[in-house]
Amino acid sequence: MTRREFLMVGGLASAALTIGSDAQAKKQTDAVLRISSQEGIIPGASLQEKIAKMEKWGIEGLEVGGRGLKDRVKELKSALAGTNVKISAICAGFEGALISEDESEREKCRRSMKEILIAAGELGSTGLIFVPAFNHQKPLPFVEARKVLIDQLHELAEYAVSCGTRLLMEPLNRNEAWFLRLLADAAAICRDVNHPGACMMGDFYHMCIEETSDMGAFLSAGKYLHHVHLASRTRKLPGQDDRDFTDGFRGLKMIGYKDFCSFECGVVGDREVEIPKSVKFLRDQWNKAVI
Repeated sequence: MTRREFLMVGGLASAALTIGSDAQAKKQTDAVLRISSQEGIIPGASLQEKIAKMEKWGIEGLEVGGRGLKDRVKELKSALAGTNVKISAICAGFEGALISEDESEREKCRRSMKEILIAAGELGSTGLIFVPAFNHQKPLPFVEARKVLIDQLHELAEYAVSCGTRLLMEPLNRNEAWFLRLLADAAAICRDVNHPGACMMGDFYHMCIEETSDMGAFLSAGKYLHHVHLASRTRKLPGQDDRDFTDGFRGLKMIGYKDFCSFECGVVGDREVEIPKSVKFLRDQWNKAVI
């Protein structure tokens, strides 16, 4: 290689690095921290009172349970009208189990999930959270369980999109679930289903037990990640123990994450004081997560 050829190759490499850096910076700029909370965590005598406090504290999303959701659509729309708070994810609430040796249990689960998906779509929800299998359920051989799940997700993902929402598969930790524990495994299932309605979420509490890197876990989830649960190492409010969120937030920035991060945790102390403190803590952690 001549000196001229060497310099030309070096120049092309530098240009590629510059383009990559620009793209990375754009993704960091595009990423946003949109804090949400499960309904039961916010204090208040009524839904309207809870939402008013959420607005005051800078919480933008409301995560509600799926059980009985079809009967709450009107109530939720009315309470949210004229506010800056939107429905984020719908947390479970269905019957049966997708991974079961009993087809009647699988059919019951599909049917009840579809009912919730209709309401989720009406509310403009990010998606319906589901766990494929818990420890208390009878396990199937892993290869069979994965096939049973994927075969059903094709149908459910199509139905979710027809309703204007999506599925959000959640990995848990080894103490709660035998089938799905790592975000990378959930992403691989989403990839194999290959449908825009088949997506996933991550939970900082479960990730603390199972993942070796918060950032790596979110990078492995990539485009399939559409919801995040927030909890400390001891499953309390972020900031109420030594759990650090900057590594995970760095990963979210790197994938250009724009969906909600939602409290799913207990609270030590006065909620009127501790929840606003946690919101501030999270925004500080987000700002420190430089990429």
